[in-house]
Amino acid sequence: MTSPSMDPDPDDTTGLEPGGGVPPGETPPAEGSTSEAGPREPRGNAPAWRSKLPLVLILVVVLAVAALFVAMVVSLLGN
Repeated sequence: MTSPSMDPDPDDTTGLEPGGGVPPGETPPAEGSTSEAGPREPRGNAPAWRSKLPLVLILVVVLAVAALFVAMVVSLLGN
């Protein structure tokens, strides 16, 4: 059993011109642009350590991985 199509029949749809075009006045107005955005919100003043913490954590991880590779090379050359 097939269900009927949920799409409207273009022949019965009001506001369409022959061929499927929409006449002027039937389209919605254009949306506002980003220049019409709301009021500007002030930036928060985060402590200096909080802005540097991710960089320090990444640096620690990179140095730990580099030390691991150096230890692996030293152990391979030592055998």
